[in-house]
Amino acid sequence: MRNPFATTVSDGLWTEVPKHSGFFRRYVLGQPLGALGFALIVAGFAVSLLAPLIAPYDPLTTDYGNAVAAPSLSHWLGTDSFGRDLFSRILYGGRTAFLIGVSASFVGCTIGLFVGIASAYIGGWVEMIIERFLEILLAIPITVLALVLVSSLGRNLVYGIDLNLILAIALPIIPKMARVARSQALTIRSQSYIDAAVTLGFSDLRIIFRHMAPNITGPYLVLLTAFISQAILIEASLSYLGLGVTEPTPSWGLMLAGNAFNTAMTAPWIVIFPGVAIAVVVFAFSMFGDALRDALDPKARADR
Repeated sequence: MRNPFATTVSDGLWTEVPKHSGFFRRYVLGQPLGALGFALIVAGFAVSLLAPLIAPYDPLTTDYGNAVAAPSLSHWLGTDSFGRDLFSRILYGGRTAFLIGVSASFVGCTIGLFVGIASAYIGGWVEMIIERFLEILLAIPITVLALVLVSSLGRNLVYGIDLNLILAIALPIIPKMARVARSQALTIRSQSYIDAAVTLGFSDLRIIFRHMAPNITGPYLVLLTAFISQAILIEASLSYLGLGVTEPTPSWGLMLAGNAFNTAMTAPWIVIFPGVAIAVVVFAFSMFGDALRDALDPKARADR
């Protein structure tokens, strides 16, 4: 008799989830922290998207007569050293974080995916050159590499978005994704259906895009989610150092820089609330990424 329950492992806890339960209920019961992370991500994205409707003040409007005001009914999270409403700036800063984080992670993971697959599929001296180049990039810490790139490339604003900043954050992600994709592609390359596709005369691009890439969707989605949190942290770090988003654009990292450090003791809300926003979003993506990895793991599915 088949076990009516599916045994899953979530955050170190064994959870018995009925197989006949709906997908959403099984996911929430089997991955409670992952479900919480997903809920926080959706809530953060929705709040950032609806910032013009929710924010009580214009995030760029200064009021020097009300500078460094403590949290109150008129300013829920207080104001910064320029008298700008912190709650409004945090809402709009979420737009910057999500836009740059998701864009950089998507670009880096997508390029890394196809670089890794191409390396495994082509092989030979091409694979050797690609692997040596990726190892050089991997030897440099991701934050340091992004710092060097954004300093060298300068700024390239398109509709207020710094494309060079996104590229500088995406480039360090490429080798990490490429190594994972290559290891998966090497296994797929040895499968009989790939040999059959080659025998039938399918082009290399068709084999890569239609027969190999779709089979690496699971690791791709897991790393895409994980690298979003890294990208958000790097953007905040670069903005804090003055190399990322510039004033007066709302950015959580930028809100921690400048006079915020000097007024941290007398007006702690200026650094506490942006820091909490960064921590919550990064923590949410980390929890969701871990749960997604468990859900897409073939061994975990085999036990269900």
